[in-house]
Amino acid sequence: MDLGAMRKASMMIPALVAAGLTACSSNDVSWEVPEERSSEHTDRIREQHGTIHGGEGLLQFGTGSLAADDEQGGAVYGGIGVNAYLWRASLETIDFMPLVQADPFGGVIITDWYSPPETPGERFKINVYILDTVLRADGVKVAVFRQINGTDAGWVDAAVDANTATAIEDNILTRARELRIAAINSQ
Repeated sequence: MDLGAMRKASMMIPALVAAGLTACSSNDVSWEVPEERSSEHTDRIREQHGTIHGGEGLLQFGTGSLAADDEQGGAVYGGIGVNAYLWRASLETIDFMPLVQADPFGGVIITDWYSPPETPGERFKINVYILDTVLRADGVKVAVFRQINGTDAGWVDAAVDANTATAIEDNILTRARELRIAAINSQ
């Protein structure tokens, strides 16, 4: 088994475990990612936490420029096994949440817990796994975790609607396609 296949297999295990746990859920919890965020909100978050992908876009390590599209429709960094459009779209989709880890080499993005202002008694955490160098529907997997604030027990795990992760994956894929179309049109 080559290194790429081993990495893909090892990243699938947490996603499958999370999917299995969320499939046991019977609660109907919806997750809405804002379609358009105010530039004021985005600027404030970027000012507080900085950006991973830089001011002019996701930069190829060592060259200071976007990676070129490969023949299969993917933008790949030299030596890094992630799709640039999926990577950037993932970061943009979850940019309202604080990041704990963002590993472009392994294609893993892990957020910290985030409590929406309208529901301070619950919080969410998201793990995003970029699984391929090609822009395709199965190239990204999302795991969503939810906790509610129990009065005496503190934060306790709660069920997440199985459609939540799928909705976030769809948002990431839509944004990645938009980025790719914009890159093609600018050439």
